[in-house]
Amino acid sequence: MPDPVFLITGASTGIGAATARHAARAGYRLVLAARSQGPLEQLAAELGGPERALAVPADVTEWEQQQALVARALDAFGQLDVVFANAGFGAPRGFLEGDPEQWRAMVLTNVLGAAYTIRAALPALKQSRGHLLLTGSVAGRKAMPGSLYSATKWAVTAMSEAVRQDLDGSGVRTTLLSPGAVETPFWDTSAPGAAPLTDDDVAEAVMWAVSRAPHIDVNEILIRPTEQER
Repeated sequence: MPDPVFLITGASTGIGAATARHAARAGYRLVLAARSQGPLEQLAAELGGPERALAVPADVTEWEQQQALVARALDAFGQLDVVFANAGFGAPRGFLEGDPEQWRAMVLTNVLGAAYTIRAALPALKQSRGHLLLTGSVAGRKAMPGSLYSATKWAVTAMSEAVRQDLDGSGVRTTLLSPGAVETPFWDTSAPGAAPLTDDDVAEAVMWAVSRAPHIDVNEILIRPTEQER
């Protein structure tokens, strides 16, 4: 059997890039998507080049680009076994803070972008009886003061459960990753807390969920730093 195929959006940095490295070590072929073409191509080259890791620049808020992403994956590798809808970013807290245009981009990326990834990838995942993962957040379980980002992650939490129910009986597994503070490029400065998670910590959780036996569906992993209070 050919090596399984793992597609990751938001793959050029942070949790996405760490997950790509862990998946490559586990024997997956990779389809890496992000808007940042340079870092994406560097990562793909590091992980084996076109025969093992395909770099596909894509904006997840554009439906046609998501369709093209999945089509490239299937043309190159013939299957999709794991899809990780990971693209997303945040904004300053406070409803009188930040740029309303940034708000718009964040809502489209974090919510609509994840939904587009699901829609584009589901036919192939149903065929492979594969695994769908979404990046949520602790902020998607507890409202944060003044945080529109938190509202977008609440939407992703609901989306994960809605698609899980929609896929019941299909053989496709669904996992929501809900990390607390992570030391990644998401933060302009250091993540809060004395010892935040690393992107590798979250990537290891992703790979643990993916590696469970096919009859085990790990629906959510909530992972916080030991010193994070909320």
